[in-house]
Amino acid sequence: MIQLHDLQFEPFISEAEIEEAIAKVAISLNEEYKGQNPVFVGVLNGAFMFASDVIKRFEGDCEVSFVKLGSYEGTSTTGTVKTLVGLNQKLKGRKVIILEDIVDTGNTLEEINRILEIEEVADYQVATLFFKPEAYKKDFEIKFKGLEIPNKFIVGYGLDYDGLGRNLTQVYKRKE
Repeated sequence: MIQLHDLQFEPFISEAEIEEAIAKVAISLNEEYKGQNPVFVGVLNGAFMFASDVIKRFEGDCEVSFVKLGSYEGTSTTGTVKTLVGLNQKLKGRKVIILEDIVDTGNTLEEINRILEIEEVADYQVATLFFKPEAYKKDFEIKFKGLEIPNKFIVGYGLDYDGLGRNLTQVYKRKE
């Protein structure tokens, strides 16, 4: 059990399970993008660990960029996604892989889709470490999924609760 701010969290997903999920995503990406030069776009802050681990396992040429979007306050989504830091490179005509820590409602993906349409990318796919099918409300395809999980609030491995918990090597769920 751990305490972050005013909430308690209990162990949920082990470091070994996370490593296995990342390896699965990386194998699929290597097969899909063999011989190509995709641009990985990590969604900050949460995806920094996942992005690093996936990109290290990518066997071909690639480029890396980041965007910073925000939609959470405390343990719940505000329903509004704000672009806090935009893209720093042009993506017109490029193949892009979005690296997300977690996909729940899909609101962040909607904003990313808007950004990528403006950028006129050739194609993009989404790779996420965690996917919450119960919470997902959009129609964007999530092609590469590490783990499908229930709709619980989690922290660790890049995910936080009001700034704390990102550095944890395993994932914890809110104690009910």
